[in-house]
Amino acid sequence: MSPDLTVVIIAVALPFVAAGLTPLLFRLFGERTGYVGAAVAFACFGLLASQYGSDGTVALSWIPSLEIALRFTVDAWALLFALLASGIGVLVFAYSPVYMHGESGLARYYAALLAFMGSIIGVALAADLIALFLFWELTSVCSFVLIGFHTADRSSQYAARMAMFVTVGGGLFLLVGLLLLALVAGNVLDGSAFDLAAILAEPEAVQAGLRERNLFVPTLALIAVGAGAKSAQIPLHFWLPNAMAAPTPVSAFLHSATMVKVGVYLIGRLRPLLTSTEWLFLFATVGLATMTVCAALAVASRDIKELLAYSTASHLGLMVAGFGFTSVVGAEAGVFHLFNHALFKAALFLVAGIVAHEAGTRRLDELGGLRRDLPVTAAVTAIAGLSMAGIPPFSGFYSKELLFEATVEAAYGLGTLGWIYPAVATIGSVFTVLYSLRFLALFFGRRPDGLGRVHRPPILLLAPPALLAALTAVVSVYPDLAVRAIVQSAVDVTVTDPHSMHVGLPRAYSPAVEMSAIAIGLGAVSYFSFGRIHGGIRSIPVAVPPIGANWWYDVAVDGLTETGSRLASTVHNGLLRTYATWTLATTCVLTISGFVATRAVVGATVGIEASPEIGLVLLVAVVAGVAVVLSPSHVAGILTLSILGFMIAIFYILASAPDLALTQLVVETLILLVFLLILEEIPEYYEVGLGKVARDAVLSIGIGVTAFLTVIVTTSARSEGTSDVARYYTERAVPEGGGTNIVNVVLVDFRSFDTLGELVVVAIAAISVITLLVMRSGGDAE
Repeated sequence: MSPDLTVVIIAVALPFVAAGLTPLLFRLFGERTGYVGAAVAFACFGLLASQYGSDGTVALSWIPSLEIALRFTVDAWALLFALLASGIGVLVFAYSPVYMHGESGLARYYAALLAFMGSIIGVALAADLIALFLFWELTSVCSFVLIGFHTADRSSQYAARMAMFVTVGGGLFLLVGLLLLALVAGNVLDGSAFDLAAILAEPEAVQAGLRERNLFVPTLALIAVGAGAKSAQIPLHFWLPNAMAAPTPVSAFLHSATMVKVGVYLIGRLRPLLTSTEWLFLFATVGLATMTVCAALAVASRDIKELLAYSTASHLGLMVAGFGFTSVVGAEAGVFHLFNHALFKAALFLVAGIVAHEAGTRRLDELGGLRRDLPVTAAVTAIAGLSMAGIPPFSGFYSKELLFEATVEAAYGLGTLGWIYPAVATIGSVFTVLYSLRFLALFFGRRPDGLGRVHRPPILLLAPPALLAALTAVVSVYPDLAVRAIVQSAVDVTVTDPHSMHVGLPRAYSPAVEMSAIAIGLGAVSYFSFGRIHGGIRSIPVAVPPIGANWWYDVAVDGLTETGSRLASTVHNGLLRTYATWTLATTCVLTISGFVATRAVVGATVGIEASPEIGLVLLVAVVAGVAVVLSPSHVAGILTLSILGFMIAIFYILASAPDLALTQLVVETLILLVFLLILEEIPEYYEVGLGKVARDAVLSIGIGVTAFLTVIVTTSARSEGTSDVARYYTERAVPEGGGTNIVNVVLVDFRSFDTLGELVVVAIAAISVITLLVMRSGGDAE
């Protein structure tokens, strides 16, 4: 069944429309605006669910001349991610009014949350590289607003800037990677440069094209950095724990179910295209390293949300590693764990919000024994926490077991060193069991003496995590239900050789079963030494600060800030000569570097074709240029310079371009008058050091060389004969524009809006000049 374009467009656009209307909605509904957001999320969920079973691409033309369109792909992988975003969005919006009660800035909060949800749905469905990147960056912008929601809190602002720095910086790497991919795809697929659906339809041809141009590894590395930054993979994982400064509903939505999984989603989407040996070593290694290191850091956490944040990064590493292994079972692990993790981790974040809301603290050492005060919340935590630990028969066990199978299969294929993968996965799982038991101890451990009375949460706080826990329980008991419903179909999208997927409790011995038994057993035994393990891990970055990720971020930001201050004092010193020097020198360096990098000058040719009249005019212009340098005074120099401008106008007349000549004469006259007006502000004579004279001479030569090379390159690149654009305007000037002067018709008819914009700019500039003149005269001018 083909997807419905109208339904898809509405599902993507509705959250953005609602975000734009949020200030008005907040005036009408106040704090209950969250329920309106829940209704919007539910509508998106229903629209997307109506496309269940659809498979195909729909497009809305955007820039036809560049073959750029808003293309959307609807398949099981896209629907799985979009349905998770909108479905959990319903619960987060319903949870927010009670949790955020009394907070200021709620209109901004709900607007950003709605826009974020729309961005995630856009990323999930995007089938065009341009649209994908735009939605990708929108998630970072919305995340910045939401993480920095508490604008008066320095830690909140620090975390927001850190998240923006890492995710947007990673987005720049992704942009370059996508452009390289588009460059190759445009040649391989006859113009379908930005059509992601077309690229994925020919994975072998596109990968071969990348390898032929030696761009496969750079493209893979750039995309990996972009995805790793968004999904908090080592060494770019540090922004996620700091992002816990955001309100808990934001953490549940962004940092467990949606934003942090965008990178994982992209890896799964591009997996059929880029699967290779390089892919395996890169993503399997980074994923398992993240899984293990972040699990250990979760053990060292002191705050509930900090523990869940490191846990999230660890589980994201599991997904990345799953997709990194080139076997089908690896993809099954990645897809199924993305589904399972969204359910149990969103529930646990909402549970953390309940604990903080009712107990008044998030510190682990101040909490415990809450099962008597919060019995329903304790049951929710038990289901979600045991699933997080990977304890059978809970849902997290099945997807982690699939990862173990993928590591063993890869080890058999890679040889002795390949067994490092199962070993690291097992160690990471030991830490996972350890921190999961610590989280469960909040409810089932000893109650601290200093913990006061804990109130029962309102039903609207309890219902969302309870529903998520119920879904986790259903998947735990009937995993095949989720597999048949959507997971199997989503796996088929991310592999090149799909086959039937089977999950369930193991009935016979296998290496994966042994790995699970070791992880659970060692994790349970180690819990009795939790305090020593916790203290030991925390002591490492204290003893060796560079090991801490925040240390590197702080050093980098402080270094950039200090360098920026020094550069600013050098460049922005208030002297026009300095500004002109830096601007012109930078322009010359970038231009010449571009010519050298593209070898544009190599094939350029110099040809001189000019009539005697034009030759004479150009000779006078050259003489005028030399005379400017030799002028004895400012007035003489400016008047001589105007001769050069007027010679250019005469050149336009001889070249049959009287309109350009008229423009040149007017502009030249205006510039001459402006120069004469400001002469009185310039000293008649002033001393200039020899160093500055030499600098100006070098800069002048550089500008001349740049201008000369630019003319040579542009004229050499001109195709022989009449171009398609020229023929288009020539053929349509009279019938569509009603004029024989093609230049005038282009300016007034074909590009009238451009001309109008230029006129507006000129008018604004003129008004600014008049304003400055009036201010200069003290406002007495009549």
